[in-house]
Amino acid sequence: MKLTTADLSDTHPLAQVAESLFHDFGCVKMFDGPVVTVKVFEDNAIVRTLLEEPGDGRVLVIDGGGSMRCALVGGNLAQLGIANGWHGLVVNGCIRDSAEIREMPIGVKALGTHPRKSEKGLHTGHRNRPVLFAGVTFRNNQWLYADSDGMVISEVSLHERA
Repeated sequence: MKLTTADLSDTHPLAQVAESLFHDFGCVKMFDGPVVTVKVFEDNAIVRTLLEEPGDGRVLVIDGGGSMRCALVGGNLAQLGIANGWHGLVVNGCIRDSAEIREMPIGVKALGTHPRKSEKGLHTGHRNRPVLFAGVTFRNNQWLYADSDGMVISEVSLHERA
C-alpha cells in the first residue's frame, strides 16, 4: 500500500511540503523517487539529455523559472522519460501535448500548459544543483512523494520508515 502525502506529512512533520501550485497531467497521479534537479529557462535541451539517461525510478525536478511563455516538456519528452524508467516529472513551468500526456503512464506535475515549444541553445542549463520554488529547496537524492494532494520532499526515504 502506498502512503499518501497527507499521511507522510502527518507522520513526518519536518519534511518539506511544496506549495499547491501544480496541476497533475500524467496518467499516474501517485509517484515517488529520488530527485534529480535541473535549472533551465525557456530552453529544454538539457531536459532532453537527462531524460535520455536511465531514470532508475527517479523524479526529474525541472526549475523553469516559472515561465509561462513556452512548454519545457511535451509528449515526446514524456514518452522518452517513460522509456528510460523515470517515475515522474515536476515542472516549474509549462508542458504541452497535455491530452497525450494524460494517457501516459508517468507522473507529471506542472504549473500549466502552453502550445509553444521551448527554444534550443538559447540559454544554458544547470543540472544537479539545488533549486528553490514552491517554498521548497529541491536537492539531488532527496525523496519526492507526489499525489493529487501535493508533494512532500524529504532528505531520506520515508516509505521505508513509515
